[in-house]
Amino acid sequence: MKTTIPEGPGTVHRAVLPAVMLSLATVVSAVASLNTAVPSIARDTRAGLTELAWIIDAYALVFAALLLLGGAIGDRYGRRRALTAGLVIFGAGSAAAALAGDPNWLIAMRGVLGAGAALVMPATLSTITATFPEAQRTRAVGAWAGVAGASAIFGLLVSGGLLEVWSWRSVFWMNVVLAVVALVVTLAVVPESADPDAPRLDVTGAAITVAGLGAGVYSIIEAPNEGWGSARTLLGLAAALVILAGFVVWELKRPNPLLDPRLFRIRAFSAGAFSLTLQFFAFFGFVFIVLQYLQLVKGDSALVGALSLVPMALAMMPTARVIAPRLTAKLGPRRVITAGLLLVSVAMLVFSLLDEGSSYWLLLAGLIPLGSGMGLAMTPATASVTDALPPEKQGVGSAMNDLARELGGALGIAVLGSLLQSVYRANLDPAGLPGPAAQQARESLAAAARLGPEVAEQARTAFGDGVQAAFLTASIALAVTAVAVAALYRAPRRAAADSAPAAADQADKLNALPEGSTGGRGEIRYTRQV
Repeated sequence: MKTTIPEGPGTVHRAVLPAVMLSLATVVSAVASLNTAVPSIARDTRAGLTELAWIIDAYALVFAALLLLGGAIGDRYGRRRALTAGLVIFGAGSAAAALAGDPNWLIAMRGVLGAGAALVMPATLSTITATFPEAQRTRAVGAWAGVAGASAIFGLLVSGGLLEVWSWRSVFWMNVVLAVVALVVTLAVVPESADPDAPRLDVTGAAITVAGLGAGVYSIIEAPNEGWGSARTLLGLAAALVILAGFVVWELKRPNPLLDPRLFRIRAFSAGAFSLTLQFFAFFGFVFIVLQYLQLVKGDSALVGALSLVPMALAMMPTARVIAPRLTAKLGPRRVITAGLLLVSVAMLVFSLLDEGSSYWLLLAGLIPLGSGMGLAMTPATASVTDALPPEKQGVGSAMNDLARELGGALGIAVLGSLLQSVYRANLDPAGLPGPAAQQARESLAAAARLGPEVAEQARTAFGDGVQAAFLTASIALAVTAVAVAALYRAPRRAAADSAPAAADQADKLNALPEGSTGGRGEIRYTRQV
């Protein structure tokens, strides 16, 4: 591992840590911050529900698709260079988005932001592991994990406050300010580091990933317009599956793959990754929908909507940092992850009861189990992914954790947002309106609100029906995931009886992987993140 500083003076490390934390907070906060501005964007740009889903999801989709490649670029060409390039791309894309006048331009620029974030996020963790001595590394990585978790709530609250004073464009200008400050600090204090033995970039594998995920998410988001059973939707989903299957074939042939598919033969690795994906599927889908519900159906302001979700964070943080590790030590990850997923499923079931007349107490009754369940399931699931691999393969464990979260979020917004739109359109019947006006009402609740109180009332009811359908679907998906994860883990007694054979089996599987296969992230030592 090549670095420009020795593992000596703690003052250098103390300067590096806040620098990379600021870069991390800049890109992570953008995942959720724009959700508070969705109603304002809909009113200002006349974006429909499909376009709103793309505006939010373009960032998460590109972020997830390029994450592995971004980490590989940092390892090969320098993490400081990757941080610098990513922050420049992120800031420039944000400035361009702030000047946007139509939804299509916003969608394109959100994709640009995602490309910048894919360079920044893996470089922050790699910089810590490359520059901190082992005695200080655990605490530094713990701080990294805390900032990664808190930044999403920070983004919601700050953007909600900005929208009380300025327009939705201020959310992008906030990104610009954060990116500029982070860039200046990075150039001043972050040393260059790289892996001189990093393998060649698997650009083909990355391109296949982008094509496969893009085809799948596009087909899901556009399904309400084309029809879920239409040839275009079905062919698009089939094409996505074929392309992703091609990615698996391609990666199996590579000596140094971005993500080796053979790792998923390890049960703990598969269970942890699957659990994280569905947790963030539910979480980001929930945030996307509930902030629209609070502002457009309940009439709350952006700031009140963001503050309404704070109890979820208050339940999540102590559960993830204190309760989950203790329970996992006593009961094992199988029981704790399963219990956490079931709690999230119960929360989604509670949210499926929301309608126009629901009080905040009903929402709160779901927020507490949602935060607690995420905290319970997230910590042992993250540890399962990393603990399933030996020290020399911790880079891929780190990459898989990041990928599962971002991919789950992108799919949650796409699937649950599309279900919401489908039910909304099916249940809205603006009788008596001329054709163009009726079409506007079907595009979004914000458009329907401009067509008179009668249409607005009917639209709010139809939107509530869509909210209920989306959250009921999420509840079922989480319950099925809980059963699947429990099945992937061995039962405790059997695990104890078979511990030696299991360890030998896992060692054989890992030895079968290509030498140096680290998921394009180099030999990064990674500690459990919360």
